[in-house]
Amino acid sequence: MQNSDLARRGLVLLGCGKMGSAMLEGWLARGLPAGAVWVIDPHPSDWVQAQGTHLNTGLPADPAVALVAVKPQMMGEALPQLAALGNGTTLFVSIAAGTTLAAFEAALGADTPVIRAMPNTPSAIGQGITAIVGNMHASPAHLDMTEDLLRAIGQVVRLEAEAQIDAVTGVSGSGPAYVFHMIECLARAGEAQGLAPDLAMQLARATVAGAGALAMMSGETPAQLRRNVTSPNGTTQAGLEVLMDEETGLPPLIAGTVAAATARAKELANG
Repeated sequence: MQNSDLARRGLVLLGCGKMGSAMLEGWLARGLPAGAVWVIDPHPSDWVQAQGTHLNTGLPADPAVALVAVKPQMMGEALPQLAALGNGTTLFVSIAAGTTLAAFEAALGADTPVIRAMPNTPSAIGQGITAIVGNMHASPAHLDMTEDLLRAIGQVVRLEAEAQIDAVTGVSGSGPAYVFHMIECLARAGEAQGLAPDLAMQLARATVAGAGALAMMSGETPAQLRRNVTSPNGTTQAGLEVLMDEETGLPPLIAGTVAAATARAKELANG
């Protein structure tokens, strides 16, 4: 992490739970001085307390970034702590679901540069993906700095409009839960075919994790990887004929799942 402005002016982290701690660990590992970070958290972990940051102390007058990592339901209570930094040169970055750019502008001032980010839970182990979008006061340099910060917890993609956040929520934000449930279902199906529960779960977990890693690391498309496993009239084809049925299989089920999550994200954002 080479942003000298960040090291000079400082970074404020509001909320340092699992996601905040994962980001902090990544930043420190990549060279951000602990003395350039101010952490605000009412219940910091032992690990956070040991990092040498400014913990629950007075804030710098003009930090480069204030990153908001509190739960959405805590936003109303937490955000006023940073209100004095609004309408200035401090960039606000939020990873809180459901809080819109307009809500931040209303709380902090209409001229505040704000970037909204949607990470997912694998970010807590540095394997996530985060989508970002900024308001009209967020410059290209702000987006670059935010992308650099959030790479500490995985991949980063940029959206063209805030309205796309709801679809991102439906796909990658909620998506890990869909995959976890698939692991559950695969293990139960193995049990139904005579495998011991522990063995079925081990096979299911390793299969999903390995297939995901192969999809990420291979230069081939998921469709081609699927074809690579599928022999004509073989066992995989027999299973896929059930799974890929356009009326009763996975395609309509996943489409409905993502649509439901996206619709709910829109409802929550609109209050």
